[in-house]
Amino acid sequence: MDQKYEAFMKAAEAGSFKGAADLLGYTQAGISYLISSLEKEMGTTLFLRDHAGARLTADGQTLLPWIQDVYNSELALQSKLGEMRDLETGTVRIAASASVSIHWLPGIFEQFMARYPRIKLEVACFEDQEDMEDRVRAGEHDCCFLIEPSRRGFFTIPLMLDPLYIVVPPSHPLAHEQRFPSEALAREPYVKVRNDSYTEIDALFERHGVAPRTRLEMDNDFAVMGMVEKGLGYGVFPQLILKDNPFDLALVEPEFPSPRTIALAVRAYAKASFATRAFIEATRRWISDNAGATGATGA
Repeated sequence: MDQKYEAFMKAAEAGSFKGAADLLGYTQAGISYLISSLEKEMGTTLFLRDHAGARLTADGQTLLPWIQDVYNSELALQSKLGEMRDLETGTVRIAASASVSIHWLPGIFEQFMARYPRIKLEVACFEDQEDMEDRVRAGEHDCCFLIEPSRRGFFTIPLMLDPLYIVVPPSHPLAHEQRFPSEALAREPYVKVRNDSYTEIDALFERHGVAPRTRLEMDNDFAVMGMVEKGLGYGVFPQLILKDNPFDLALVEPEFPSPRTIALAVRAYAKASFATRAFIEATRRWISDNAGATGATGA
């Protein structure tokens, strides 16, 4: 791999040559030399150096996505060469939600690493699916766990249906009903997890033909659950997020069930590395063996 591109990407990420040197195990002078060589090669200044660190110039910002593409392509080339030398090495860069990272990835990783001890796994957590898919499309990650459908037309491997539940405190009049009626979704106050994009929870309300009476809107799942536990309204959550939550909540199925499909996605399966395809198959096996153990419990 061309060390100049790697030094550029790490310096842009760290905001300083020292930070890039620490990340790559180089000296600060070595990073400075590599960046200067790249600037000479490209005929422009890429970073502004000052006592606070190093900031991309306007030209550096313009060239960043292009250099990132070259950097990602070289990573892919190195991975492919590694596969040709040894079919059990490489790196898989995975993007996932916090709930998947907490409840699925430890078990998947345990089995995968026992079989492929020399394949490195890297994980990034995302709250916003559109942002996550954009990062995968840009080549920053090899695969991602998402809710179907993919916004970017990725190749997807469906893994599990994840039902949505209405959550209320155990003292709520509807806490022990078999179904939470549509009219109650419209009548009762709703505590919402803030999300700027259209989600499967919005689809649930559409399916019931109601506009929720939002009382509170919060950024964090657990914050919403805490408000619900205190009787400030009902919440709506997927089963996986509710697993092992610390709150005293009752889970009631909606009148018209609306499960979401969790899938593993890649830009193109045929172009995925051996390591990524191995991870996909390991994930499918683990889900098949453990899907029944990933459910939620409630009052």
